[in-house]
Amino acid sequence: MSKPNFTGTYHMMEQDNMDSYLAALDINFALRKIVCLLSPTKEITHDPATGTMKIRTLTTFKNFNMDFTIGKEFTEDLGPVDGRTCQTTVTWDGANLVCVQRGEKDGRGWTHWLEGNKLLEMRVQGIVAKQVFKKAE
Repeated sequence: MSKPNFTGTYHMMEQDNMDSYLAALDINFALRKIVCLLSPTKEITHDPATGTMKIRTLTTFKNFNMDFTIGKEFTEDLGPVDGRTCQTTVTWDGANLVCVQRGEKDGRGWTHWLEGNKLLEMRVQGIVAKQVFKKAE
C-alpha cells in the first residue's frame, strides 16, 4: 500500500479539548484562551519519494514551522508553542503519520491522517486534543 501525500493547504474546521491540552503543557491561562480562539491554516509540502515534509501552521497570532524527514530524529524548537525543545521523530503507522516528541512532557506528540478532511490529534500526558482541518479546494 502506498503512503498518502499530505501536500496541500488545510483550514481548521473544529477543535476539541484544546484548553486541557495546553494546560498540560503548562501554558498560562491568558495564552490558552487566545490559542483556543485561533483558526489556524496548515500549509504542508510533502515529497513521498524522499520522505521530506514541511508543515507551516499559520495564525493571526503566531506561526510555527516544522521541517523534517520521515523516520529521522531531529531537534524540534517548540519556542513559539511552549518555549521548549524536544527530540522528535515522525514515522508511518500504516497510512498515519505518528510524531513522538521526547522532552520535558511525557507522551507528547500527534497523529495525522486523511479521511476526506485532515484530522490532527495531539497528546501530552494522557490528554488528547483534536483539530479537524479541511483541505482547500
